[in-house]
Formats: sequence, structure tokens, C-alpha cells
Amino acid sequence: MVRTVDVLLVGGGVASVRCARTLRREGFAGTILVAGEEETPPYNRPPLSKELLRGDLPDDLVAAEPASWYARRSVELRTGTAVGAVDLERREATLADGATIRFERCLLATGASPHRLTIPGEDHAILLRTLSDARRLRAASVRAGAGAPVVVIGGSFIGIEVASSLANTGLRPIVVELGDRLWSGRLGDELAAWAADRLRGAGISLRLGSVVDRIDADGAWVGDERLPAAFVVAGIGVRPRDEVARDAGLEVDDGIVVAGDQRTSHPIAWAAGDVARRGPVRIEHWHAAREGGERAARGMLGLPIPDAPEPWVFSEVAGTSLDVVGAPAGWDDERWIGHGRLLAYLAAGRLVQLASIGSAMPPDEMRRLVSGRASLAEVASAADAIRPGSA
Repeated sequence: MVRTVDVLLVGGGVASVRCARTLRREGFAGTILVAGEEETPPYNRPPLSKELLRGDLPDDLVAAEPASWYARRSVELRTGTAVGAVDLERREATLADGATIRFERCLLATGASPHRLTIPGEDHAILLRTLSDARRLRAASVRAGAGAPVVVIGGSFIGIEVASSLANTGLRPIVVELGDRLWSGRLGDELAAWAADRLRGAGISLRLGSVVDRIDADGAWVGDERLPAAFVVAGIGVRPRDEVARDAGLEVDDGIVVAGDQRTSHPIAWAAGDVARRGPVRIEHWHAAREGGERAARGMLGLPIPDAPEPWVFSEVAGTSLDVVGAPAGWDDERWIGHGRLLAYLAAGRLVQLASIGSAMPPDEMRRLVSGRASLAEVASAADAIRPGSA
């Protein structure tokens, strides 16, 4: 069977949905098809390691859009539909079931896959990437019961969030991190030290500079030491799912390389989300996916593209919110300001990254300061101007 559409959105995540939404908002009346590999309609991933895992949010509220939205906006949604190959010269996509979709323009938003452990017993570890993964992890935590020990491999965003949520439900997590600091040092010494104190205060043990050598049904092993665990979770990063793009002949280098409007190396293809890399760093977070999908839609329509905002990551550490704006190659100074709730990362005396604890500053203001390479005095002045609780 051959089907023809104007815009094909490959991938059932927030990048595709935001692209479709923006196309309709800007008056595009052509046909739009979203092809998602998962059986579940597109959903937001951030709650999977936070509210959903804690049981604070019903599963249906993680949806990127209500189920009725697709029909109201005349957006065709196909779940359980994997795209096996894309031929950009023929403007055709081949689905896993052999069907063919012809298109005028396409977005590749195929996301990322979690790195798997390569140690004995790796299959015992639970990975967290999809809604079904989150349900499996939540069920395991309920079975384990309050007070049970669990091992979380990886001390970056996912590992910290999962450990925080599990501790909130009454379990006793142990985080095993290869690096000598949380986030493998990517967020510096000061924030890592703050987070370590915060986690320990919530009853979460940390094993920094340690490696899990093997896993069995009852725990994990660090060298000759066995760490008892009701279950083990692994969050050691992701890799971009760029196979379709690579086979299509697109430029790929740690993700699909895109320009400012998210256009790839081929004029009829755009990319967004975790699989896309614009600039020196690939950003694997929800805001980048949402904003990238919007930019791609405007690019498809030939509309002006606003300057890209500074990357913004939000997370949680033992119940406290954490916002980080900026993705610099490096910095030479870290300074706490704003009553110890803002951490400024400076290079040659100018702001290149800013972290906010407990919503100390609105992200839009953080982005303004980072993009303007503010001085430390300017950041402090902006912090002083924010009334307590107004952020």
C-alpha cells in the first residue's frame, strides 16, 4: 500500500507533536502524518523518572496532547509504526510492515536509546526510557516495599532523579557512579557537592568512583563487595537513534547534524529532539526537543527563525528543583550568589552557565543573563531584584 502526505513526522515524541502543532498554528493546511514506533501516543518523558515513578501523576496525564487533539487538528497519528528506511531522493519512507509513505517534507525525530550495560547479569538491570519502562520500574518498587535497598547505576540526571523518587517512596537507594563527582563532573565541583549533600540527607547512599562489575537476582557487585538490592536500575546515558538518517545519506556526527532551522544536509529533511545536533553539543532534554520541533515547522514553512535560546535543563534532586541554563565548553570559576541558591559559571569573568536551586530565578531571566554573557555583578543584581517566592 502506498500513501501520500505533505509532511511526514518520523518519531512519536514531543518534537514531532510540537512540529505538527506549530505547522497548524502557522496556517499550514496540508496533510500531516506522525509515525511513532511505540504503541502509546506521544508523551512527555520528564515525569517518567519523577512524578510518574512516585505515583504522583496518573499515566494518562503524561500525554503530549490529549487523544482528541489529533483529530481536531487533522493530524494523522499512527502508533506502533516503525519507519525502517527513508529515501529522500524518491521522497518515500518504508514502514516496518512494508507499506510505503510518500511525502514532500519530513522530520526525523527518532530520539535516543539508553546505553546498555556490558557486564555479567546485565539483563537484571531495569532501563528507563519509555512509558512501559517506567511502569515496570514503578511495579518493581511497589513489590520491593518500604525499606528495601535498591542499586542505581549512574549518577547523572536520570540516575539522580530515579534515586530521588525511589527514596521518596520509602526505598533505600545506593547510587554507584563511575566518576568521582555526580554528573561525572560535567556540572562542576560546587553543584556536585550540593547535590551529594542533598541526596545523603534524603537517605540515599553514594558510591562515587566505583564500578559495578556484575549483577545477579539479589544485587550488584562492586569488586568483591556485594550490594544487596531488591532490583537494579541502570541510567548510564543514551545514544542517538540515527540509523535511518545515516542510511538515507544525511550528515551524521553524534546525531543528525542540523542548521539553525533544524534542516539537515538534505533540503527536504529536518531533524529535532535527542537525535539532532545543532552546534557543538547535542542537547538531550525536553525543552530542546519541543523548541526544535517548533523551529523545524517554521523552517518547513519558510518563516523567520528566531535566535535559538540558551539550552535549559530542569531536574530534581531529592525533591528540590534544579534548573541549569547554558552548555559551555568550559569555565574557570564557580560562584554562589542569591543566598546560595544560584551558581554562576564564569569564563574570563563572564557568565557562561547558570544553575538555579528551588526555582530561585525564572528560566527566561536565566537565559537572558547567559545569552548576554552577564558579569557576576549583573547576575547578583538580577537575583536581588527577585522577591522571595516570586520565581
